[in-house]
Amino acid sequence: MDHVATGLFDITLQPQSLSPVAETTGLGRLSLDKVFSGDLQGSSQGEMLSFRSSIPGSAGYVAMERVQASLHGRSGSFVLQHSASMAQGQSTQSITVVPDSATDALQGLSGSMQITIDNGQHAYRFVYQLPEA
Repeated sequence: MDHVATGLFDITLQPQSLSPVAETTGLGRLSLDKVFSGDLQGSSQGEMLSFRSSIPGSAGYVAMERVQASLHGRSGSFVLQHSASMAQGQSTQSITVVPDSATDALQGLSGSMQITIDNGQHAYRFVYQLPEA
């Protein structure tokens, strides 16, 4: 059965050094630090690789993020895998739970998340499946 969690999050991105192999590629590397509120309460840390095209509104990123949180009252951790792109302002996202990454009361968690940004405010909608307690 699908469950839906919604809420807001704050994010801090910090530029990081690229590996010597990637220094001349035009890629960006950032650490991410999030705080979630709403149905998902907790925080996450992760790493992002990004690229911004010379065409306005075109870019892409991949990221891995470990979330430590309570989801509708069940606590544990899980890892989200991101792949997103924007083609002249039109975005495509794939943000999914890495299989078998969930711990504690979230073991068996699967699902996908959509992120929206409105006037600088980040929101999430997380459609997930979780075995009964």
